[in-house]
Amino acid sequence: MKILSVFNNKGGVGKTTLTFHLAHALSEMGKKVLIIDADPQCNLSIYAVKDEDLGEIWHTEDRFIDNGFEETKSELQPLAFESLHNSPRSIHYLLKPTEDGVGEIDDLPPPFFLNENLDLVPGRLTLHLYEEKIASRWTDVYRGDPLAIRTITRLRAIAKRYTQEKGYDFVIIDTSPSLGGLNKVIISTVDGFFIPAAPDLFSLYGIRNIGRSLKSWKEEFQIIYQLISKEKRHSFPKEFVKFLGYTLYNAKKYTGENNQWNLAQAHLHYAMNIPSTIREFIPYTLREDLPEELLDVPIGGEAVMHSHNTFPSNAQKYHVPMWKVPSFLSIDPADANSIRGSKQKYEDTLSAYKSFSEELLERISLICDQTSIPASTNE
Repeated sequence: MKILSVFNNKGGVGKTTLTFHLAHALSEMGKKVLIIDADPQCNLSIYAVKDEDLGEIWHTEDRFIDNGFEETKSELQPLAFESLHNSPRSIHYLLKPTEDGVGEIDDLPPPFFLNENLDLVPGRLTLHLYEEKIASRWTDVYRGDPLAIRTITRLRAIAKRYTQEKGYDFVIIDTSPSLGGLNKVIISTVDGFFIPAAPDLFSLYGIRNIGRSLKSWKEEFQIIYQLISKEKRHSFPKEFVKFLGYTLYNAKKYTGENNQWNLAQAHLHYAMNIPSTIREFIPYTLREDLPEELLDVPIGGEAVMHSHNTFPSNAQKYHVPMWKVPSFLSIDPADANSIRGSKQKYEDTLSAYKSFSEELLERISLICDQTSIPASTNE
């Protein structure tokens, strides 16, 4: 299980903040990680990369996106294209040859360096154009059309190619809250996903929507798999995506009452209903390898459950994880006193995210152990 996603149909639950800090925590635990920003809103890229650097990446790609990949490439001198292609590029640039229906480039551009164990493929606001192409080619997948199959599996292929070239332990793909075509092919072709949820009514309905969509998506992909030739199946994962569990995230801490997760009663009520909602709506075949007792508890327990107040906004401002904010060399003088006064609390977030990451790794290992034999329908 190499390729993961963090997904919820409900926005505003801190998904991008969680993804950013999970990736950094894993990297500090010695795991080599690539994060891919496949959210057209580009929140992860904005979190991780300075505006001027992101703007430069986008600006140099504009002609490829606006005018077409092959046409723009043909207008450039070979050395000019090589220079552009051999610097970090957005995920839309990488998908653009498939979108245009032209041949793929043999070599992938280097990802954007975040630290020695962590890289990023930035997002781009134009990614909705690729989603439109997914929709227009979807029916052609059923008859085994090579371009249509490449369109719905290309993002997985990119993740696998980077993994083979760079030796990543994990690729984490960030997504939007949408249940549209782009997320349909992402979630259906990653290896595993988990749901960050707030303890509220909206997250419960988000889980219901995810479950219904996953059931439909799995049925569609099973039909596709049965219709296409054996030679074309290698682009797809051996099994449909596996559910790794949920986590409560960005919840307000309430210590006035004695309850297991230090949540106010109204929040606790919704939190306690998440496991039953998962059991009712997330298809059993997606979670059958996860022990029942793990469905009842959020990943990491309270490790990352409660709100960090202004800490995430400062992490985004300085493009570093929360635990590195106090040691950032160019802190805004207006922030210095408050950050200095909370230095230990900022730094303590590292142990919290490592605890969360360790439990997530345990779940991944557990599911991998139980799914090591391919399903008979995929043999």
